[in-house]
Amino acid sequence: MMLAVPLGTYVPGTTVLHRIRPSWKLSFLVVFIIGTSMLVDTVPGALVTLCVPLIGYVIARVPIRIAWQQLWPAAPVLLALFAFQWWQLGLTRATVIVLVIYAAIAAATLLTLTTQISEMMDSLERGLAPTRRFGVPVDTIVLAISLTIRLIPLQLATVSEVLDARKARGVDFSIQALGTPVLIRSIKRARNIGDALVARGVGD
Repeated sequence: MMLAVPLGTYVPGTTVLHRIRPSWKLSFLVVFIIGTSMLVDTVPGALVTLCVPLIGYVIARVPIRIAWQQLWPAAPVLLALFAFQWWQLGLTRATVIVLVIYAAIAAATLLTLTTQISEMMDSLERGLAPTRRFGVPVDTIVLAISLTIRLIPLQLATVSEVLDARKARGVDFSIQALGTPVLIRSIKRARNIGDALVARGVGD
């Protein structure tokens, strides 16, 4: 199940991308996303931008099946965005926007596929360590980001499980019937995590 949701899997390997320090990969991701969103304004440029992370998938030897499972969930949302932007800004601008966003998603997903969450969090903690002297709650920030990254695939998996259960029962799609069990499971998970954190002395 976790292979089929974004941010839900790590592909072990010894490729160049696997060996790069997480801090460098995080820095490149930030620069890549900000730079492409500000500088790319043509369709050819957007296509080149999308090719950059796709080449990374080849270098990292990510299996096609896993790459597809990680990238396709964003497609329906981006198609809807494309239609709206086409209506608002025209075909060319809509194409550029969607391709650049998809490139950012592909790059972020590549980071999670080639870097363990624990390594990313350790790198982030080391990077933020100097700010402790100014009163920045580094441990809390790292914990919050770590929980967010870990819970995204769990939440998506919960939605998928509920949809599969309804499909197996032959029940028609309903926002209320989908939202209620997802909300109940989410609240239960949040309470369990909160109790576990308090038990470990993290605080409220």
